[in-house]
Amino acid sequence: MAAAAEGVPATRREEPPRDDAAVETAEEAKEPAEADINELCRDMFSKMATYLTGELTAMTQTLSGPCLVEFADCCLSFYSNIWATSEDYKLLENMNKLTSLKYLEMKDIAINISRNLKDLNQKYAGLQPYLDQINVIEEQVAALEQAAYKLDAYSKKLEAKYKKLEKR
Repeated sequence: MAAAAEGVPATRREEPPRDDAAVETAEEAKEPAEADINELCRDMFSKMATYLTGELTAMTQTLSGPCLVEFADCCLSFYSNIWATSEDYKLLENMNKLTSLKYLEMKDIAINISRNLKDLNQKYAGLQPYLDQINVIEEQVAALEQAAYKLDAYSKKLEAKYKKLEKR
């Protein structure tokens, strides 16, 4: 009863508090299809033009002399502003279409790059055992080279001893 006296319905008080952030979803933010928006805009401008034409016709019948000239100038200015706005919307629509096409091209390029990268990764994975073998062989060659240097040094020492013994 106290809730009704305060001007708030009693059923409103009984509801548990809702988390608005959890209620909003991406589906709720969907925009209508582009074709629907374009059609609705054209329909709106067409109906506005029909309405304004009727209003202007009625107004011109009641005006005369300088008022009619001033009214005609005002109407011409208003019409040019609406026409410019309409042209701006058409330009914006064309720009949006071109941007959309560019994004589709970029998407295709990104898909191709991704596919090629996957192929390269698979090829690299196939070559990995051979690369590992090359690394092992390289380590063995380095060890063999060290052994050859040691053998060369030992043979030079041995040769020097032999020459020394031969001189005696």
